[in-house]
Amino acid sequence: MNIGQAGDLSGLPPKTIRYYEDIGLISSARRDNGYRDYSMREVHELRFIARARSLGFTVEECRHLLELYRDKGRASSEVREAALSHVATIRAKIGELQAMEHTLTELIERCAGDGRPDCPIIEELSGERPSPSRAETSKRIN
Repeated sequence: MNIGQAGDLSGLPPKTIRYYEDIGLISSARRDNGYRDYSMREVHELRFIARARSLGFTVEECRHLLELYRDKGRASSEVREAALSHVATIRAKIGELQAMEHTLTELIERCAGDGRPDCPIIEELSGERPSPSRAETSKRIN
């Protein structure tokens, strides 16, 4: 089947399929005219990659998982370890996102949101917000 048909069956755009082929994640046969020719095996692998990517696995992690998928003699412990490692990465990202949410929520609460130009959000983003020690020094001088 051609790349358009493989894309329809796998749910991936042809551009993505070409990219995966360019980086050696998947391969396809070539017809006499030079066009790519995909079998159902490649479509299954593309679906596998699409699902792994939707779970946040990187391309390199997908490469490893795809090797395990192709290896019918694999140990499930190796697959489990890859998944556990990914969960740890996800949890770390969740922690980072929660910290960002907390910081932004605090800044939003301190912003009056009125017609005045004073805005702790802008001050924080610009780095102009005085640190507590600078603020204390400033108060003593004035």
